[in-house]
Amino acid sequence: MRVLVADAVDPAAIGILKAEDALEVVVSDPASYLGHLEHAQALIVRSSVKVTAAVLERAPRLRVIGRAGVGVDNIDCDSATARGVVEMNTPGGNATAVAEHTMALMLSLARSIPLANQSTKSGQWERKRFKGSEVQGKTLGIVGLGSIGREVAQRAKPFGMHVVAYDPFVSIDAARDCGVELLEFEPLLERSDYISLHLSLNPSTAGLVDDDTIAKMKPGVRIVNCARGELIRSGALERALQSGHVAGAALDVHETEPPAQSGLLAHPSVVATPHIGGSTAEAQVKVGMNIARQVRDFLREGVVVNAVNMPSVSAEQFSRLSPFLQLAERLGSVVAQTAPGRPVRVKLTYMGEFGETDAAMIRNSALCGVLNRFLSRKANLINAARIARDRAIGVSEVRRGRTHFTNSLKLALKTEQVDREVEGAVFPDGSPRLLRIDGIYVEALLSGHLLYTRNRDVPGVIGRIGTALGEREINISDFALGRGPLPEAGGAAEAVALIRTDQPLTPSILQRLFAVKAVVFAKAINL
Repeated sequence: MRVLVADAVDPAAIGILKAEDALEVVVSDPASYLGHLEHAQALIVRSSVKVTAAVLERAPRLRVIGRAGVGVDNIDCDSATARGVVEMNTPGGNATAVAEHTMALMLSLARSIPLANQSTKSGQWERKRFKGSEVQGKTLGIVGLGSIGREVAQRAKPFGMHVVAYDPFVSIDAARDCGVELLEFEPLLERSDYISLHLSLNPSTAGLVDDDTIAKMKPGVRIVNCARGELIRSGALERALQSGHVAGAALDVHETEPPAQSGLLAHPSVVATPHIGGSTAEAQVKVGMNIARQVRDFLREGVVVNAVNMPSVSAEQFSRLSPFLQLAERLGSVVAQTAPGRPVRVKLTYMGEFGETDAAMIRNSALCGVLNRFLSRKANLINAARIARDRAIGVSEVRRGRTHFTNSLKLALKTEQVDREVEGAVFPDGSPRLLRIDGIYVEALLSGHLLYTRNRDVPGVIGRIGTALGEREINISDFALGRGPLPEAGGAAEAVALIRTDQPLTPSILQRLFAVKAVVFAKAINL
Protein backbone atom coordinates (compact mmCIF):
# COMPACT_ATOMS: atom_id res chain seq x y z
CA MET A 1 0.00 0.00 0.00
CA ARG A 2 1.39 3.36 -1.04
CA VAL A 3 1.44 6.35 1.33
CA LEU A 4 2.13 9.68 -0.36
CA VAL A 5 3.56 12.37 1.92
CA ALA A 6 2.88 15.58 -0.02
CA ASP A 7 3.87 18.16 2.60
CA ALA A 8 6.78 18.64 4.98
CA VAL A 9 6.39 16.46 8.09
CA ASP A 10 8.92 15.56 10.72
CA PRO A 11 11.37 12.76 9.78
CA ALA A 12 10.19 10.78 12.82
CA ALA A 13 6.73 10.54 11.21
CA ILE A 14 8.26 9.20 7.99
CA GLY A 15 10.12 6.66 10.11
CA ILE A 16 6.88 5.36 11.63
CA LEU A 17 5.47 4.71 8.16
CA LYS A 18 8.64 3.18 6.72
CA ALA A 19 8.89 0.79 9.65
CA GLU A 20 5.71 -0.92 8.40
CA ASP A 21 6.68 -3.57 5.82
CA ALA A 22 3.29 -3.44 4.08
CA LEU A 23 3.63 0.28 3.33
CA GLU A 24 5.48 1.89 0.45
CA VAL A 25 6.26 5.50 1.40
CA VAL A 26 6.68 8.18 -1.25
CA VAL A 27 7.96 11.51 0.09
CA SER A 28 7.16 14.44 -2.20
CA ASP A 29 6.31 18.14 -1.89
CA PRO A 30 3.43 20.50 -2.78
CA ALA A 31 4.98 21.29 -6.18
CA SER A 32 5.34 17.74 -7.50
CA TYR A 33 3.09 15.39 -5.51
CA LEU A 34 0.38 15.24 -8.20
CA GLY A 35 2.52 12.89 -10.28
CA HIS A 36 2.38 10.26 -7.52
CA LEU A 37 -1.37 10.36 -6.83
CA GLU A 38 -2.57 7.64 -9.21
CA HIS A 39 -1.34 4.72 -7.09
CA ALA A 40 -1.62 6.31 -3.64
CA GLN A 41 -3.94 4.75 -1.07
CA ALA A 42 -3.09 7.33 1.59
CA LEU A 43 -2.22 11.03 1.31
CA ILE A 44 -0.62 13.03 4.12
CA VAL A 45 -0.70 16.84 3.94
CA ARG A 46 -0.34 19.93 6.09
CA SER A 47 -1.69 23.32 5.02
CA SER A 48 0.22 23.92 1.76
CA VAL A 49 -1.53 21.26 -0.31
CA LYS A 50 -5.12 21.94 -1.37
CA VAL A 51 -6.98 18.65 -1.80
CA THR A 52 -9.72 19.67 -4.21
CA ALA A 53 -12.24 17.62 -6.16
CA ALA A 54 -9.87 17.76 -9.15
CA VAL A 55 -7.03 16.38 -7.03
CA LEU A 56 -9.25 13.55 -5.78
CA GLU A 57 -10.16 12.67 -9.37
CA ARG A 58 -6.50 11.92 -9.96
CA ALA A 59 -6.37 9.49 -7.00
CA PRO A 60 -8.72 6.59 -7.84
CA ARG A 61 -7.20 4.28 -5.21
CA LEU A 62 -7.15 6.78 -2.36
CA ARG A 63 -8.64 5.52 0.92
CA VAL A 64 -7.51 8.08 3.51
CA ILE A 65 -6.29 11.68 3.73
CA GLY A 66 -4.33 12.59 6.84
CA ARG A 67 -3.96 16.26 7.82
CA ALA A 68 -1.01 16.93 10.13
CA GLY A 69 -2.84 19.67 12.02
CA VAL A 70 -6.29 20.69 13.18
CA GLY A 71 -7.89 22.66 10.36
CA VAL A 72 -9.11 20.78 7.30
CA ASP A 73 -10.41 23.68 5.23
CA ASN A 74 -7.71 22.91 2.61
CA ILE A 75 -9.48 19.59 1.95
CA ASP A 76 -12.75 19.27 0.04
CA CYS A 77 -14.56 17.16 2.63
CA ASP A 78 -17.72 16.73 0.53
CA SER A 79 -15.77 15.37 -2.41
CA ALA A 80 -13.70 13.10 -0.17
CA THR A 81 -16.84 11.73 1.47
CA ALA A 82 -18.57 11.17 -1.87
CA ARG A 83 -15.56 9.17 -3.05
CA GLY A 84 -15.48 7.13 0.16
CA VAL A 85 -12.19 8.58 1.40
CA VAL A 86 -11.65 8.92 5.16
CA GLU A 87 -10.47 12.37 6.22
CA MET A 88 -8.46 12.53 9.46
CA ASN A 89 -6.80 15.34 11.37
CA THR A 90 -4.81 15.67 14.59
CA PRO A 91 -6.81 17.77 17.04
CA GLY A 92 -4.87 18.68 20.13
CA GLY A 93 -1.50 17.89 18.62
CA ASN A 94 -0.51 21.54 18.43
CA ALA A 95 -2.86 22.81 21.15
CA THR A 96 -0.04 23.76 23.50
CA ALA A 97 1.82 25.65 20.79
CA VAL A 98 -1.25 27.62 19.66
CA ALA A 99 -2.30 28.37 23.24
CA GLU A 100 1.16 29.71 24.11
CA HIS A 101 1.17 31.85 20.96
CA THR A 102 -2.26 33.18 21.89
CA MET A 103 -0.98 34.25 25.30
CA ALA A 104 2.12 35.80 23.69
CA LEU A 105 -0.06 37.86 21.35
CA MET A 106 -2.36 38.90 24.18
CA LEU A 107 0.56 40.13 26.28
CA SER A 108 2.05 41.85 23.23
CA LEU A 109 -1.18 43.82 22.86
CA ALA A 110 -1.30 44.68 26.57
CA ARG A 111 2.29 45.97 26.66
CA SER A 112 2.77 47.16 23.02
CA ILE A 113 5.81 44.91 22.82
CA PRO A 114 6.27 44.89 19.00
CA LEU A 115 6.19 48.71 18.77
CA ALA A 116 8.39 49.12 21.84
CA ASN A 117 10.89 46.67 20.38
CA GLN A 118 10.94 48.48 17.05
CA SER A 119 11.33 51.87 18.73
CA THR A 120 14.14 50.78 21.02
CA LYS A 121 16.09 49.12 18.23
CA SER A 122 15.81 52.29 16.18
CA GLY A 123 17.62 54.22 18.94
CA GLN A 124 14.58 55.69 20.71
CA TRP A 125 13.91 55.54 24.45
CA GLU A 126 10.13 56.18 24.69
CA ARG A 127 9.19 55.00 28.17
CA LYS A 128 6.19 57.31 28.48
CA ARG A 129 4.82 56.36 25.07
CA PHE A 130 4.59 52.67 25.88
CA LYS A 131 2.59 52.75 29.06
CA GLY A 132 0.78 49.41 29.04
CA SER A 133 -2.11 47.75 30.82
CA GLU A 134 -2.27 44.67 33.02
CA VAL A 135 -4.24 41.55 32.11
CA GLN A 136 -4.83 40.75 35.77
CA GLY A 137 -8.45 41.34 36.66
CA LYS A 138 -9.52 41.51 33.02
CA THR A 139 -12.13 39.24 31.47
CA LEU A 140 -11.01 36.93 28.68
CA GLY A 141 -13.77 35.67 26.40
CA ILE A 142 -12.85 32.43 24.62
CA VAL A 143 -14.99 31.66 21.57
CA GLY A 144 -14.65 27.92 21.01
CA LEU A 145 -13.79 25.76 24.02
CA GLY A 146 -12.11 22.89 22.22
CA SER A 147 -8.65 21.52 22.97
CA ILE A 148 -6.91 24.83 22.18
CA GLY A 149 -9.53 26.97 23.92
CA ARG A 150 -9.16 24.88 27.08
CA GLU A 151 -5.37 25.23 26.97
CA VAL A 152 -5.71 29.02 26.67
CA ALA A 153 -8.07 29.08 29.66
CA GLN A 154 -5.59 27.12 31.76
CA ARG A 155 -2.83 29.61 30.95
CA ALA A 156 -4.93 32.76 31.43
CA LYS A 157 -6.14 31.93 34.94
CA PRO A 158 -2.69 32.08 36.60
CA PHE A 159 -2.42 35.63 35.19
CA GLY A 160 -5.43 36.53 37.31
CA MET A 161 -7.87 36.76 34.40
CA HIS A 162 -11.55 35.87 34.70
CA VAL A 163 -12.30 33.44 31.88
CA VAL A 164 -15.68 33.11 30.16
CA ALA A 165 -16.42 31.06 27.06
CA TYR A 166 -18.97 30.47 24.35
CA ASP A 167 -19.30 27.07 22.72
CA PRO A 168 -22.71 25.59 21.80
CA PHE A 169 -21.27 22.06 21.85
CA VAL A 170 -19.85 22.16 25.37
CA SER A 171 -21.95 21.52 28.47
CA ILE A 172 -22.01 23.78 31.51
CA ASP A 173 -20.50 20.98 33.59
CA ALA A 174 -17.62 20.46 31.13
CA ALA A 175 -16.88 24.20 31.16
CA ARG A 176 -17.06 24.27 34.96
CA ASP A 177 -14.51 21.43 35.09
CA CYS A 178 -12.15 23.76 33.19
CA GLY A 179 -12.84 26.58 35.64
CA VAL A 180 -14.64 28.53 32.92
CA GLU A 181 -17.99 30.33 33.02
CA LEU A 182 -20.09 29.38 30.00
CA LEU A 183 -22.06 32.22 28.38
CA GLU A 184 -24.16 32.81 25.30
CA PHE A 185 -22.39 34.64 22.49
CA GLU A 186 -23.76 38.16 22.98
CA PRO A 187 -23.20 38.32 26.77
CA LEU A 188 -19.61 37.21 26.15
CA LEU A 189 -19.11 40.05 23.68
CA GLU A 190 -20.51 42.56 26.14
CA ARG A 191 -18.37 41.46 29.10
CA SER A 192 -14.98 40.61 27.60
CA ASP A 193 -11.91 42.84 27.70
CA TYR A 194 -10.08 40.36 25.48
CA ILE A 195 -11.72 38.02 22.96
CA SER A 196 -9.77 35.04 21.64
CA LEU A 197 -11.14 33.01 18.70
CA HIS A 198 -10.68 29.23 18.59
CA LEU A 199 -13.32 28.03 16.13
CA SER A 200 -13.10 25.89 13.02
CA LEU A 201 -14.13 27.49 9.74
CA ASN A 202 -17.52 26.52 8.33
CA PRO A 203 -20.46 28.39 6.75
CA SER A 204 -21.87 29.34 10.15
CA THR A 205 -18.60 30.77 11.52
CA ALA A 206 -17.24 32.55 8.42
CA GLY A 207 -17.40 36.31 9.04
CA LEU A 208 -18.46 35.80 12.65
CA VAL A 209 -16.69 39.00 13.68
CA ASP A 210 -18.26 41.73 11.54
CA ASP A 211 -19.68 45.23 12.03
CA ASP A 212 -22.70 43.91 13.93
CA THR A 213 -20.82 41.71 16.39
CA ILE A 214 -18.11 44.32 16.96
CA ALA A 215 -20.81 46.90 17.82
CA LYS A 216 -21.94 44.58 20.64
CA MET A 217 -18.45 44.29 22.10
CA LYS A 218 -17.22 46.24 25.09
CA PRO A 219 -15.53 49.54 24.09
CA GLY A 220 -11.75 49.13 24.22
CA VAL A 221 -11.87 45.38 23.58
CA ARG A 222 -8.81 43.62 22.21
CA ILE A 223 -9.24 40.72 19.75
CA VAL A 224 -6.87 37.76 19.22
CA ASN A 225 -7.26 35.33 16.32
CA CYS A 226 -5.09 32.22 16.09
CA ALA A 227 -7.80 30.08 14.45
CA ARG A 228 -8.86 30.99 10.89
CA GLY A 229 -8.54 34.36 9.18
CA GLU A 230 -11.97 34.09 7.57
CA LEU A 231 -13.63 34.31 10.99
CA ILE A 232 -13.05 38.09 10.92
CA ARG A 233 -14.19 40.58 8.29
CA SER A 234 -10.99 42.60 7.95
CA GLY A 235 -12.79 45.74 6.76
CA ALA A 236 -15.04 45.74 9.81
CA LEU A 237 -12.06 45.27 12.13
CA GLU A 238 -10.15 48.10 10.47
CA ARG A 239 -13.09 50.47 10.88
CA ALA A 240 -13.44 49.54 14.55
CA LEU A 241 -9.73 50.16 15.15
CA GLN A 242 -9.94 53.54 13.45
CA SER A 243 -12.90 54.54 15.61
CA GLY A 244 -11.22 53.29 18.79
CA HIS A 245 -14.04 50.90 19.64
CA VAL A 246 -11.49 48.08 19.32
CA ALA A 247 -8.28 49.00 21.15
CA GLY A 248 -6.09 46.40 19.49
CA ALA A 249 -6.00 43.20 17.46
CA ALA A 250 -3.46 40.39 17.25
CA LEU A 251 -3.73 38.23 14.15
CA ASP A 252 -1.79 35.08 13.41
CA VAL A 253 -4.21 34.17 10.59
CA HIS A 254 -5.60 36.28 7.79
CA GLU A 255 -8.47 36.27 5.30
CA THR A 256 -5.96 35.85 2.47
CA GLU A 257 -2.59 34.27 3.13
CA PRO A 258 -0.13 35.78 2.64
CA PRO A 259 -2.09 38.99 3.24
CA ALA A 260 -1.74 42.01 0.98
CA GLN A 261 -0.53 45.24 2.54
CA SER A 262 -3.53 47.09 3.92
CA GLY A 263 -4.63 49.74 6.34
CA LEU A 264 -5.42 46.97 8.82
CA LEU A 265 -1.89 45.56 8.87
CA ALA A 266 -0.39 49.04 8.94
CA HIS A 267 -2.44 50.10 11.97
CA PRO A 268 -0.18 50.64 15.01
CA SER A 269 -2.56 48.72 17.29
CA VAL A 270 -2.36 45.54 15.19
CA VAL A 271 0.14 42.78 15.94
CA ALA A 272 0.50 40.32 13.04
CA THR A 273 2.37 37.05 12.65
CA PRO A 274 2.52 34.73 9.59
CA HIS A 275 0.32 31.81 10.71
CA ILE A 276 2.92 30.37 13.06
CA GLY A 277 0.68 29.55 16.04
CA GLY A 278 1.23 25.81 15.73
CA SER A 279 4.77 26.09 14.39
CA THR A 280 6.95 24.90 17.20
CA ALA A 281 9.45 22.11 16.86
CA GLU A 282 7.60 20.11 19.50
CA ALA A 283 4.19 20.59 17.89
CA GLN A 284 5.37 19.63 14.40
CA VAL A 285 6.91 16.43 15.72
CA LYS A 286 3.73 15.63 17.62
CA VAL A 287 1.21 16.22 14.81
CA GLY A 288 3.43 14.47 12.26
CA MET A 289 3.83 11.37 14.40
CA ASN A 290 0.15 11.36 15.35
CA ILE A 291 -1.06 11.45 11.74
CA ALA A 292 1.50 8.83 10.69
CA ARG A 293 0.21 6.45 13.37
CA GLN A 294 -3.42 7.15 12.47
CA VAL A 295 -2.86 6.50 8.76
CA ARG A 296 -0.79 3.39 9.48
CA ASP A 297 -3.41 1.94 11.83
CA PHE A 298 -6.23 2.66 9.38
CA LEU A 299 -4.45 0.93 6.49
CA ARG A 300 -3.30 -1.97 8.64
CA GLU A 301 -6.32 -2.59 10.87
CA GLY A 302 -9.18 -0.37 9.71
CA VAL A 303 -9.01 1.68 12.93
CA VAL A 304 -10.45 5.19 12.46
CA VAL A 305 -9.18 7.91 14.82
CA ASN A 306 -9.94 11.65 14.63
CA ALA A 307 -11.98 11.27 11.46
CA VAL A 308 -13.77 14.34 10.16
CA ASN A 309 -16.32 12.54 7.96
CA MET A 310 -17.15 9.37 9.88
CA PRO A 311 -17.33 8.18 13.51
CA SER A 312 -13.96 7.57 15.12
CA VAL A 313 -13.28 4.32 16.95
CA SER A 314 -10.34 3.07 18.96
CA ALA A 315 -8.57 -0.19 18.17
CA GLU A 316 -10.46 -1.85 21.02
CA GLN A 317 -13.81 -0.52 19.81
CA PHE A 318 -13.10 -1.57 16.24
CA SER A 319 -12.15 -5.08 17.33
CA ARG A 320 -15.38 -5.41 19.32
CA LEU A 321 -17.48 -3.88 16.57
CA SER A 322 -16.02 -5.71 13.55
CA PRO A 323 -18.22 -8.83 13.82
CA PHE A 324 -21.34 -6.64 13.93
CA LEU A 325 -20.17 -4.65 10.91
CA GLN A 326 -19.76 -7.93 9.05
CA LEU A 327 -23.20 -9.06 10.21
CA ALA A 328 -24.83 -5.81 9.09
CA GLU A 329 -23.20 -5.84 5.66
CA ARG A 330 -24.17 -9.47 5.03
CA LEU A 331 -27.74 -8.93 6.17
CA GLY A 332 -27.90 -5.98 3.78
CA SER A 333 -26.51 -8.13 1.00
CA VAL A 334 -29.03 -10.91 1.68
CA VAL A 335 -32.05 -8.62 1.47
CA ALA A 336 -30.69 -6.86 -1.61
CA GLN A 337 -29.99 -10.13 -3.43
CA THR A 338 -33.38 -11.62 -2.62
CA ALA A 339 -35.58 -8.55 -3.11
CA PRO A 340 -36.15 -7.56 -6.76
CA GLY A 341 -36.78 -3.94 -7.68
CA ARG A 342 -35.20 -0.57 -6.94
CA PRO A 343 -34.58 0.05 -3.21
CA VAL A 344 -36.91 2.62 -1.67
CA ARG A 345 -36.40 2.43 2.08
CA VAL A 346 -34.14 0.73 4.62
CA LYS A 347 -35.15 0.31 8.26
CA LEU A 348 -32.70 -0.83 10.91
CA THR A 349 -33.72 -2.06 14.36
CA TYR A 350 -30.93 -2.34 16.95
CA MET A 351 -31.79 -4.76 19.73
CA GLY A 352 -29.43 -4.70 22.67
CA GLU A 353 -26.64 -2.46 23.90
CA PHE A 354 -25.36 -0.49 20.91
CA GLY A 355 -23.88 2.97 21.47
CA GLU A 356 -24.37 5.92 19.12
CA THR A 357 -21.04 5.35 17.39
CA ASP A 358 -21.76 1.63 17.12
CA ALA A 359 -25.14 2.30 15.51
CA ALA A 360 -23.75 4.84 13.03
CA MET A 361 -21.09 2.45 11.77
CA ILE A 362 -23.47 -0.54 11.73
CA ARG A 363 -25.96 1.54 9.73
CA ASN A 364 -23.33 2.45 7.16
CA SER A 365 -22.16 -1.15 6.94
CA ALA A 366 -25.71 -2.38 6.36
CA LEU A 367 -26.19 0.24 3.67
CA CYS A 368 -23.00 -0.97 1.99
CA GLY A 369 -24.49 -4.45 1.80
CA VAL A 370 -27.68 -3.10 0.25
CA LEU A 371 -26.14 -0.54 -2.11
CA ASN A 372 -23.31 -2.65 -3.49
CA ARG A 373 -25.89 -5.00 -4.98
CA PHE A 374 -27.03 -2.13 -7.22
CA LEU A 375 -23.96 0.10 -7.72
CA SER A 376 -21.04 -0.23 -10.07
CA ARG A 377 -18.99 2.04 -7.80
CA LYS A 378 -18.69 0.54 -4.35
CA ALA A 379 -20.13 2.12 -1.24
CA ASN A 380 -18.12 1.99 1.98
CA LEU A 381 -18.39 3.08 5.60
CA ILE A 382 -17.64 6.68 4.70
CA ASN A 383 -19.95 7.36 1.76
CA ALA A 384 -22.80 4.83 2.18
CA ALA A 385 -25.21 7.18 3.99
CA ARG A 386 -24.54 9.96 1.48
CA ILE A 387 -25.10 7.64 -1.50
CA ALA A 388 -28.40 6.48 0.01
CA ARG A 389 -29.48 10.10 0.50
CA ASP A 390 -28.43 11.12 -3.00
CA ARG A 391 -30.48 8.25 -4.44
CA ALA A 392 -33.52 9.18 -2.35
CA ILE A 393 -33.39 5.92 -0.39
CA GLY A 394 -35.02 6.51 2.98
CA VAL A 395 -33.16 5.31 6.07
CA SER A 396 -34.75 4.95 9.50
CA GLU A 397 -33.46 3.51 12.77
CA VAL A 398 -35.19 2.08 15.84
CA ARG A 399 -33.74 0.99 19.18
CA ARG A 400 -35.14 -1.75 21.39
CA GLY A 401 -33.99 -3.62 24.47
CA ARG A 402 -32.48 -7.05 24.54
CA THR A 403 -34.24 -9.99 22.90
CA HIS A 404 -33.34 -13.67 23.15
CA PHE A 405 -29.84 -12.64 22.03
CA THR A 406 -27.76 -10.03 23.88
CA ASN A 407 -27.40 -7.98 20.69
CA SER A 408 -29.13 -8.56 17.40
CA LEU A 409 -29.95 -6.56 14.32
CA LYS A 410 -33.06 -6.46 12.15
CA LEU A 411 -32.94 -5.01 8.64
CA ALA A 412 -36.01 -4.37 6.51
CA LEU A 413 -35.75 -3.39 2.84
CA LYS A 414 -38.64 -2.03 0.83
CA THR A 415 -38.20 -2.02 -2.94
CA GLU A 416 -40.61 -0.94 -5.65
CA GLN A 417 -41.76 -4.57 -5.87
CA VAL A 418 -41.46 -6.31 -2.49
CA ASP A 419 -40.73 -5.98 1.23
CA ARG A 420 -38.04 -8.17 2.77
CA GLU A 421 -36.94 -8.39 6.41
CA VAL A 422 -34.06 -10.28 7.97
CA GLU A 423 -32.74 -10.56 11.49
CA GLY A 424 -29.32 -11.74 12.57
CA ALA A 425 -26.86 -11.92 15.45
CA VAL A 426 -23.21 -12.52 16.15
CA PHE A 427 -22.76 -15.89 17.84
CA PRO A 428 -20.22 -16.50 20.65
CA ASP A 429 -17.71 -17.89 18.14
CA GLY A 430 -17.80 -14.54 16.31
CA SER A 431 -19.73 -15.82 13.31
CA PRO A 432 -22.54 -13.74 11.74
CA ARG A 433 -25.75 -15.78 11.56
CA LEU A 434 -29.19 -15.29 10.13
CA LEU A 435 -32.01 -15.86 12.63
CA ARG A 436 -35.15 -14.94 10.73
CA ILE A 437 -36.20 -14.07 7.23
CA ASP A 438 -39.62 -12.46 6.77
CA GLY A 439 -40.54 -13.52 10.29
CA ILE A 440 -39.75 -17.23 9.79
CA TYR A 441 -37.07 -18.59 12.11
CA VAL A 442 -34.21 -20.19 10.19
CA GLU A 443 -30.69 -20.20 11.59
CA ALA A 444 -27.92 -20.12 9.00
CA LEU A 445 -24.28 -19.09 8.81
CA LEU A 446 -23.94 -15.99 6.62
CA SER A 447 -20.97 -16.92 4.46
CA GLY A 448 -20.09 -18.51 1.16
CA HIS A 449 -22.60 -19.60 -1.50
CA LEU A 450 -26.20 -19.83 -0.34
CA LEU A 451 -29.40 -20.99 -1.99
CA TYR A 452 -32.55 -19.36 -0.62
CA THR A 453 -35.84 -21.09 -1.42
CA ARG A 454 -39.47 -20.63 -0.42
CA ASN A 455 -41.91 -23.45 -0.91
CA ARG A 456 -45.25 -24.85 0.15
CA ASP A 457 -44.66 -27.06 3.18
CA VAL A 458 -45.55 -30.38 1.60
CA PRO A 459 -43.75 -33.74 1.62
CA GLY A 460 -40.88 -34.44 -0.73
CA VAL A 461 -39.65 -30.92 -1.43
CA ILE A 462 -36.33 -31.21 0.43
CA GLY A 463 -35.54 -34.46 -1.33
CA ARG A 464 -36.27 -33.01 -4.75
CA ILE A 465 -34.11 -29.96 -4.09
CA GLY A 466 -31.26 -32.19 -2.93
CA THR A 467 -31.61 -34.39 -5.98
CA ALA A 468 -31.61 -31.40 -8.33
CA LEU A 469 -28.38 -30.14 -6.81
CA GLY A 470 -26.78 -33.58 -6.71
CA GLU A 471 -27.47 -34.17 -10.37
CA ARG A 472 -25.46 -31.06 -11.18
CA GLU A 473 -22.66 -32.18 -8.81
CA ILE A 474 -23.36 -29.36 -6.34
CA ASN A 475 -22.26 -30.43 -2.86
CA ILE A 476 -24.35 -29.27 0.11
CA SER A 477 -22.33 -28.21 3.16
CA ASP A 478 -25.22 -27.00 5.33
CA PHE A 479 -29.01 -27.12 5.14
CA ALA A 480 -31.18 -24.88 7.36
CA LEU A 481 -34.97 -25.12 7.36
CA GLY A 482 -37.76 -22.98 8.74
CA ARG A 483 -41.52 -23.03 8.50
CA GLY A 484 -44.17 -20.42 8.96
CA PRO A 485 -47.46 -20.78 10.86
CA LEU A 486 -50.32 -22.79 9.36
CA PRO A 487 -52.77 -20.62 7.45
CA GLU A 488 -56.14 -20.10 9.14
CA ALA A 489 -58.07 -21.54 6.19
CA GLY A 490 -56.08 -24.74 6.22
CA GLY A 491 -53.74 -25.96 3.53
CA ALA A 492 -49.94 -26.06 3.51
CA ALA A 493 -47.82 -23.60 5.44
CA GLU A 494 -44.94 -21.80 3.82
CA ALA A 495 -41.42 -23.08 4.41
CA VAL A 496 -38.01 -21.58 3.71
CA ALA A 497 -34.58 -23.11 3.29
CA LEU A 498 -31.07 -21.69 3.28
CA ILE A 499 -28.70 -24.17 1.72
CA ARG A 500 -24.96 -23.56 1.76
CA THR A 501 -23.10 -25.12 -1.15
CA ASP A 502 -19.45 -25.63 -2.02
CA GLN A 503 -19.91 -24.19 -5.52
CA PRO A 504 -21.76 -21.12 -6.82
CA LEU A 505 -25.13 -21.79 -8.40
CA THR A 506 -25.77 -21.09 -12.08
CA PRO A 507 -29.05 -19.83 -13.61
CA SER A 508 -29.66 -23.24 -15.17
CA ILE A 509 -29.60 -24.88 -11.73
CA LEU A 510 -32.11 -22.34 -10.44
CA GLN A 511 -34.36 -23.11 -13.42
CA ARG A 512 -34.19 -26.78 -12.48
CA LEU A 513 -35.36 -25.93 -8.97
CA PHE A 514 -38.35 -24.00 -10.27
CA ALA A 515 -39.42 -27.20 -11.96
CA VAL A 516 -40.18 -28.56 -8.47
CA LYS A 517 -43.87 -27.68 -8.26
CA ALA A 518 -43.93 -26.76 -4.58
CA VAL A 519 -41.02 -24.28 -4.95
CA VAL A 520 -42.33 -20.73 -5.34
CA PHE A 521 -39.04 -18.84 -5.12
CA ALA A 522 -35.36 -19.70 -5.51
CA LYS A 523 -32.41 -17.32 -5.43
CA ALA A 524 -28.65 -17.71 -5.28
CA ILE A 525 -26.89 -15.54 -2.67
CA ASN A 526 -23.15 -14.96 -2.73
CA LEU A 527 -21.51 -13.56 0.40
